[in-house]
Amino acid sequence: MPALALTPDTIRTATETLSDLTDYLRENPDPQEEPALAEPLLDEYTGMPVQISDTLCALARAVQEHPDTPRAAQVDLRITELRLAAWEQADQHALHYVLDDLRDLYGSTSASEKGGGRCR
Repeated sequence: MPALALTPDTIRTATETLSDLTDYLRENPDPQEEPALAEPLLDEYTGMPVQISDTLCALARAVQEHPDTPRAAQVDLRITELRLAAWEQADQHALHYVLDDLRDLYGSTSASEKGGGRCR
């Protein structure tokens, strides 16, 4: 099976899907549906924090190892920034536990007890 050709448009499609999900979640869907929709994004092994971290590391490595990349302190700084950002994203891998907590909360509260702040 041939690999999907990656272009800026294919990546943009993925970000548009995330934007659609955000818009949908802002419309106050069923609280028991929300964790199911977010679950693929926050999966401990394949979710967005892990994927973004891996992508940033791969980008840093590709820039560093490319023969046309200038060998300069400024380039090294940018590579370091990419790697630091990757570590910060990887630290978010535990967000999947929040979904478990939400499921538990919705399973143990009545409709009249639900409420709270809303992140925009």
